[in-house]
Amino acid sequence: MKIAVVAANGKAGQLITKEAVERSLDVTAIVRSENKTVAHQVIQKDLFDLTKEDIAPFDVIVDAFGQMNKDKLNEHSQSLEHLSNLVSDSQKRLIIIGGAGSLYVDKAHTERLIDSPDMPEEVKPISMAQVKTFEEIKERDDVQWTFVCPAPDFQFDGEKTGAYKVSDDEVIGTHVSYADFAKAIVDEAMNPEHIQSRFAVFAK
Repeated sequence: MKIAVVAANGKAGQLITKEAVERSLDVTAIVRSENKTVAHQVIQKDLFDLTKEDIAPFDVIVDAFGQMNKDKLNEHSQSLEHLSNLVSDSQKRLIIIGGAGSLYVDKAHTERLIDSPDMPEEVKPISMAQVKTFEEIKERDDVQWTFVCPAPDFQFDGEKTGAYKVSDDEVIGTHVSYADFAKAIVDEAMNPEHIQSRFAVFAK
């Protein structure tokens, strides 16, 4: 199995790449600038310039793209559409790193995290852009997608415990480390259990 990590130089992308390399997988980092990952195989190219030929060798594409600039939040949707079109009507799997905003905070599924008072106002625009991508990918029956949400408190410096718990669509914990989240992504890549569905990852 061959894996490509798009936006591999980002915080999540670097740790997902590291996890895949440490598990002796055939992984390629797709980066816009000089490679900062531990991957030895690299495609240095802007995400929006990627072609079907570029991603032809890969079985799984991990979309770790993120845009924090509030003036460019539409790039979340634009990048996902581009990658979705590249893998359309194929058996290639697209694993998308989302946000926690679309998760429900109640058992009745009447309130999402983004609509709750617990969601800080300063992160709502970015969270809404990620919620929008989830709504968009659900309409893509032509794509073998998996949408993965981290816990609300996504901790870059959090401990790697090697364990985690998952839910389909509810908030069932407070936090998860980037390292344990990376493990969950690689686990899903190796043993797909959420084709055309979402799951969320929390500290165990």
